[in-house]
Amino acid sequence: MAERDTRFLLLFALANAGGVVAYVPLLTLLLPARVAALAGGAQIEWLGAATLAGAVAASVGNIAFGWASDVIGSRRRWAAAGLCLTVASYALLSVVQSLPQLVLGIVLYQLVLNMLLASIVAWAADVVPDARKGLLGGWLAAGPLLGSLAGIAVTLPDEASFEPRMAAVCLMVLALTAPLLLWRAPHGGSARSAEAIARVRRVRGTDLALLWSARLLVQIAGSVLFGFLLYYFQSLPDRPGPARIAQLSALALLIALPLSLFSGGLSDRLGTRKPFLVGAALMAAGGLGVMAAATGVPASAAGYVLFMCAISTFLSLHAGYAMQLLPSPAHRGRDLGILNLANTIPSMVAPILAVWLVPGRGFTSLLGLLAALMLLAAGCILFVRHDAQGA
Repeated sequence: MAERDTRFLLLFALANAGGVVAYVPLLTLLLPARVAALAGGAQIEWLGAATLAGAVAASVGNIAFGWASDVIGSRRRWAAAGLCLTVASYALLSVVQSLPQLVLGIVLYQLVLNMLLASIVAWAADVVPDARKGLLGGWLAAGPLLGSLAGIAVTLPDEASFEPRMAAVCLMVLALTAPLLLWRAPHGGSARSAEAIARVRRVRGTDLALLWSARLLVQIAGSVLFGFLLYYFQSLPDRPGPARIAQLSALALLIALPLSLFSGGLSDRLGTRKPFLVGAALMAAGGLGVMAAATGVPASAAGYVLFMCAISTFLSLHAGYAMQLLPSPAHRGRDLGILNLANTIPSMVAPILAVWLVPGRGFTSLLGLLAALMLLAAGCILFVRHDAQGA
């Protein structure tokens, strides 16, 4: 049984990373380049429209397909359908020739991608026991790392056009995701022990609301910083170039993976999640404080790496913690979709905060506000009453 669980964890980590690879290179690198080629001078407006429409579609799709996988068929079938349709959406995006078609293609792509993502995450929540959900959360940190590396890989041939780069992303997604779908892993039903059911019934709705709020605050800070990171470093006297910043981000994610795995495994052994989440939020606030006070690249880079490692650990362990506190096994997919709104809403809030605070004030005020959000997130976690296996 333990061997089967370990194998599922590893295959899930790869499949989840495949889901991240499915959107990181496209949304951060390939889509902006495609919009610029089609839009000319209106690229900012069209990219904003595509991003916003895609975020709304992702939010709706994650809840809808999570709920559908609760009530119709198995998680595996929904995940397989999502994978096939995601590949088809890449083909569609490769042939569209107008901006309205491109925006519509992004909406369809986000819907079917979230059919895949919602199904495999709910599947993991079904199969992995609560006592190993810390390690499950730790493995989620592999997704951003592989997504970052995939982005670097697809941009290496400078002369390559949009279509072959999309094909390369498609092949990577298939290679990472297919092993989980082909392996004879358990489908993951709704069965749960009487003790576990009694425990989750004691969990107050305010606990999940606090967890959701904490993740929302952390994701807002991450979205703001990632979106305007280049501008922050360019505001420094000895500003680094984009390549150096990309390398710094990859380094931070490389450090974050073993840190998340260690923290998740230790939280499993100790039977508690809250201290690790609170500690990660405080570390993130410290990293932002260093960035706000820094006057040169070395200190700024150190603060950024600290922040990245902290929020990666926080978000990974938070996912496993939230899975344990879901109130009903019969609605895991739907409830996880609702929790996923904390991942999509920040992309709509981040530009507003940056435009409000940065002009005329610089980045110090913005970073100070983000650090305050991290402290508030730590406070939200402290007020959660039920803690992991000990709930």
